[in-house]
Amino acid sequence: MLGHYKGFLSMTFIGIGSNKMKTKHLGFMLLLCLMMTAASAEVLLIERTQQQHNQVTPKHGQSMQQVEQQFGLPLARHAAVGEPPITRWEYQDYVVYFEHNLVLNTVFKRISQTDNQP
Repeated sequence: MLGHYKGFLSMTFIGIGSNKMKTKHLGFMLLLCLMMTAASAEVLLIERTQQQHNQVTPKHGQSMQQVEQQFGLPLARHAAVGEPPITRWEYQDYVVYFEHNLVLNTVFKRISQTDNQP
């Protein structure tokens, strides 16, 4: 694909060619770099999602006691709210929601903008 631009690239860097042509091709090169960056970010997100899918987490219907025995103490416990009472336990990568004392759902935390790891 870049074979067509090979001659152009060498001409551009030694100052041969019109400014209009340089601008056009520079724009193309910038667009190509942006597309490569976006594709790289998508790969990292896919890898992170696959790791989460393979991670063992509390399952629907487990009791609070079973979750604590299997996964340890949560980083934070939030008091029950509403009716029926919904309790939230936060672990490093996910949050467990309980209805009464049984697991209702486990939700993975969002990836922060500053998180550099997949």
